[in-house]
Amino acid sequence: MSGERVQERSVTTTETEIETVAIGDTTFCVSKVSGIKRLYIKAATLDRFGMGLLRLGLVIVLVWIGALKFADYEAEGIVPLVANSPLMSFFYHYPAREYRHYMNREGEIIPAHQRWNESNGTYVFSRGLGILIVLIGLLIASYPILPQVSTVGSLLLILMSVTTLSFLVSTPEVWVPALGASTHGFPYLSGAGRLIIKDAIMLGAAVVTLSDSASTWLKKQSVIGHAMTKNTSPLRRAL
Repeated sequence: MSGERVQERSVTTTETEIETVAIGDTTFCVSKVSGIKRLYIKAATLDRFGMGLLRLGLVIVLVWIGALKFADYEAEGIVPLVANSPLMSFFYHYPAREYRHYMNREGEIIPAHQRWNESNGTYVFSRGLGILIVLIGLLIASYPILPQVSTVGSLLLILMSVTTLSFLVSTPEVWVPALGASTHGFPYLSGAGRLIIKDAIMLGAAVVTLSDSASTWLKKQSVIGHAMTKNTSPLRRAL
C-alpha cells in the first residue's frame, strides 16, 4: 500500500463528529468500524512515517558500515568475499586462495599478515569501498531536498546489494564447512553467510526508496510545470 496516500479528516454533523480515513480510493468511517479494524486503519496511516524510518535506517547502516571500512580488521574481513568474486577479484594483487594463509581474527595483529594485506591492496580497496558506501548513504539522505539525487543513491544501493548477494555463489566461506557434522554446505549458512543473506532486505528497501524518491520528484516537477503554465497563460491570451 506504499503508493496509496492516507488522509484523515473529521466531518461534523448535527449530532456528532464523525472521523473518516481515506486509504486510496476507499473512505472508512472510523466510528462505525470494530475495534480490530480500527487498529488496522490506524496502522495504514503509518505509511509515510514508515518510509522515513526505512530511509533513515538505510542511511545509518550505510554511513556506519562505510566508515568501518577504514578499520584494518574490517578490510581484512572482506578479503575472502572480494578475492573469490569474479566481479571484484581484480582489485587485489595476489591469487584468490593465497589469502587463507594470512587471515586474522578480528582484533588480532600479526605484522607479517598486515604486510601481505598491504601489498595485496587490501586496505586501499577497503577504504575506496568505504567512501563509496558512505556516499550512497549521503545520496539517499538528500531526499528531503533533492529527491532526484536520492533516487540515484537508491539505484546504486540496488547494484551494491545484488553484488553482495552474489558472494553467496562465489565465496566458499559463506557455507558451513564439512568438519564432521552432517549440517554443512547448502543450505547451512556460516556466520558470514548469515550476514550476507540479510542484504536481501537491503535490496528490497532500496527498491522501495527508489520508487518513492522518483515519485516525489515527478510530483514536484508536475507542480512546477503546472505553475509555469498557469503563470504564462495570460501572456498567451494577450498574444
